Order: sequence, then C-alpha cells, then structure tokens
Amino acid sequence: MANPDSSSSSGRERRRHERAQAEWPISISLDGGMREAKIRDVSRSGVCFFLDRPIEEMTLLEIAFELPERTDPIKGRGAVVRCERISNMLEHFEIAVFLTDMPDPDREAIEKYVSEWKGC
Repeated sequence: MANPDSSSSSGRERRRHERAQAEWPISISLDGGMREAKIRDVSRSGVCFFLDRPIEEMTLLEIAFELPERTDPIKGRGAVVRCERISNMLEHFEIAVFLTDMPDPDREAIEKYVSEWKGC
C-alpha cells in the first residue's frame, strides 16, 4: 500500500492540507455509543487516530476533541478513508477520517494550530 505522505510521480505532495502531529484524546460516536481514542495527527480536512478496534472504510462517524488553548471542543463528522492494523501482535488500528462536515471556525482553529505547530 502506498504511503499517504509520499510524493506522487510528479513530485508533488498528495495531501491538500498540512498536518500536525498530536497526542490528544478524541471521542468518537460509533454504533450508538462513544469510544475514546488517541489522535496521531490532524489537519483542516482530516484526523488520524489510534483505536482498539477496526472501523470499516466509508463508515460515517462523529468526532470531538480539544485543541490546546481553546475552551470549546472541535466537533465534526467524517468518513473513514483508511483503517490499518498497527501490528500483528496488537489489537490496535490506525484510522484516518476525512472530515466532511465541520463548522468553519473549527476548521480555521485546526488550520491555525497546524500553522503554529509547523513554525516550532
């Protein structure tokens, strides 16, 4: 499977938006209940997190997490675009979600965080 961070044959980055690494808790509304996971990275258009169970691609879910120095949580909806087992030895999965529905102020807050993180 191709690495989503890799360049295309033309040498351009495939991702549309810059990402920042993160290690925050995230709440996922799934199967009528809430699950807690840990974010790996975040961008204006998506979030990647670790979870102890797989989620089928194209599953729609709701997410909520807090950004540093922000009082209200970031909330949105998205579709799972990737789910990969981290290791054959662990029941943990890396799950990427494309954010399909999120208020503009929340997207802008994420973009600001990513921009500041890149400047560190």
